[in-house]
Amino acid sequence: MDAACGIRADDAGSRLPSTAPADIVRAGFPGSTQFEVTLIMSDVGGIAADRLKSFVERIERLEEEKRGLQEDIKEVYAEAKGTGFDTKIIRQIIRLRKMDKADRQEQEAILELYKEALGMVE
Repeated sequence: MDAACGIRADDAGSRLPSTAPADIVRAGFPGSTQFEVTLIMSDVGGIAADRLKSFVERIERLEEEKRGLQEDIKEVYAEAKGTGFDTKIIRQIIRLRKMDKADRQEQEAILELYKEALGMVE
């Protein structure tokens, strides 16, 4: 087992996670025959299961926070619209502000070029 990365090598030479659930994995690789590898975990309720549960719970909490933030953003857009601002333009401004200045200038130059080619420039 490679302790630094939590990986062990099986008899077939492939590197497998040392914390993988007990299961039989059938894997076929180009140029080789199909073989079976048994992944061993001493206890389903052991450290690996606890760590997996921790990851899942953290992701679930972050997803919940994300939903809350999305609702807050939606409310701000509704408030802006209620005071007479065009939310489509606000969204476009936010997209532009996220962009690098050089990328934004390039995009604006190409847009002007296309508008000119289509006779849309006054």
